[in-house]
Amino acid sequence: QVQVVESGGGLVQPGGSLRLSCVASGSIFSIDVMGWYRQGPGKQRELVARIRSGGSTNYADSVKGRFTISRDNAKNTVYLQMNNLKPEDTAVYYCNGDFRTGNGGTYRYWGQGTQVTISS
Repeated sequence: QVQVVESGGGLVQPGGSLRLSCVASGSIFSIDVMGWYRQGPGKQRELVARIRSGGSTNYADSVKGRFTISRDNAKNTVYLQMNNLKPEDTAVYYCNGDFRTGNGGTYRYWGQGTQVTISS
């Protein structure tokens, strides 16, 4: 009923920038918190950033000052602007959201992920 699709990943050199997008579609009444997670090679999935419906944000310490999360509620879209990228940022990046649907409940859905590789 809800689909979440990430895009914008790719290969960039250290110090470069990349902008990820995540678009949700389907039977959506509203979206509460949305977030970005990542999983690097041989590592556990970790929270990168999240943004609530009112606009408040949280960031992992490792990305503070470099990454910016934003959202466009009219488009059911969340973005992640990544600047000054480092090799340790290499990972598959996943988007998720807490969606209010027709039955009045709130459910979490995940996207399929997009690969980000930082290499010279």
